Amino acid sequence: MNISKQLQFFFKIFFQYIFFLIYGRVIYKKNKETAKISKIIKIDSKKYYVAKVKNGRIYTDYLENVSVIDNKNVLVNNVSYQQIDGAMFPAKSNSALVKGTPRLKKKIKGSVLCMVQGISAEINYFHWMFDILPRIKLIKKIINLKNIDYFYFPELKKWQKDTLSIFKIPKNKFINSKKYRHIEADLIFATSHPWYTKGHMVSESKNLPTWDINWVASTFLRYKKKTLCNKKIFIDRSESVFKHCQIINNDEVKRNLIKMGFSIHETGKMSFFEQIYLFNNAKVIVGAHGAAFTNLVFCKPKTKIIEIIPKSHPNTVNKKISKVKNLNYFRFITKDLKENEKTTGDIVVNINALNKKLK
Repeated sequence: MNISKQLQFFFKIFFQYIFFLIYGRVIYKKNKETAKISKIIKIDSKKYYVAKVKNGRIYTDYLENVSVIDNKNVLVNNVSYQQIDGAMFPAKSNSALVKGTPRLKKKIKGSVLCMVQGISAEINYFHWMFDILPRIKLIKKIINLKNIDYFYFPELKKWQKDTLSIFKIPKNKFINSKKYRHIEADLIFATSHPWYTKGHMVSESKNLPTWDINWVASTFLRYKKKTLCNKKIFIDRSESVFKHCQIINNDEVKRNLIKMGFSIHETGKMSFFEQIYLFNNAKVIVGAHGAAFTNLVFCKPKTKIIEIIPKSHPNTVNKKISKVKNLNYFRFITKDLKENEKTTGDIVVNINALNKKLK
């Protein structure tokens, strides 16, 4: 370890120690979370927890951990969140138990609903729609949204604000967790995750609950906004910042589909409400695996779906959504490429094979 890294390491440890002195150490007690659980909800035989914590705290590292802490510094297990390298771990692995809460605390007068889980819900459309927003259904089991003073969100993009607009939550009630990673409130509400409690998130997404899918569809479908599109659409993922599930011969695919009457769409350039209409209006949808396929929840029954995906990709969530929504789903599998073949993506589409699927 060079001198610069050594200094960074000791600097970090020093400040952790200072914050331990200020806020104390967070404690894990295996069976103590139930004292803070206000209600246990059952939906489709699955159990969900809603916590009500007086004079509690929330700390987030904004990456993989969210710590809900009571006024005795005990971690509230069932509503805290700890994801390590893409896998969910028990509450005893929460980073606050080791690192404490190394951020200055912002005191909030009133009640706060925790609506964070780390970086995934800030940047990913799928996780926002299926992980964060359905907590509204859970929390409404014990309190009206109008009676909650503040909502602890990730840093919100315009499309996220659009989704929230239908719940009529005033913007002055939003707390930016990226700016305030450590808060204390008179009353904290928090829920367990709507579907993710164990294992790797990608593989566990196949267990996305039916109620979650149907809730998203029924909540937002009525707000669709008409946009120019054909009945046959191709979702162009090339706008995505992510390198996986990118089609190397994307231009060839688009030219071929345009000849077959498809319109081409980059959903990131559309409003949230236009995306609802785009998918609800379509009869045939083709595209590479990606967050835009979250919108399958808005499709009419029997819509034909062709999801293009590499052979080794483990995510089958769109198959699950399609089953719940009664869609005609086809998984168009492409061969895995060697690293030196992944020039601008990891998918090469065989045009003839794709055309056969479209007949």
